[in-house]
Amino acid sequence: MAKTDSVLLIRRKVKIMNELGLHARPAAEFVRAAQAFRSEIWILKREGRFSAGSIIEVLMANLNCGDSAMIEAQGPDAEKAVARLVGLVRKFAEEDVP
Repeated sequence: MAKTDSVLLIRRKVKIMNELGLHARPAAEFVRAAQAFRSEIWILKREGRFSAGSIIEVLMANLNCGDSAMIEAQGPDAEKAVARLVGLVRKFAEEDVP
């Protein structure tokens, strides 16, 4: 946790455990959740930084089963945003694969 210009920056590591990764349906749910917050939210991987509010960028992050990534948010509701998105990633891991 760091403070930058009086705006909180929060980062939490997540591991993708859903057998199919963060595919289209959960990615869409993830993006809708991210868009509900005022903070800027990013997915960080070795390959780059991807906007959590863009379905195209979330899919481009190519989050497969076993991958680790950071969810980063900066803004007035950063803590809530990161907690919500980390919770969603964990929920996706518990879902049955069709």
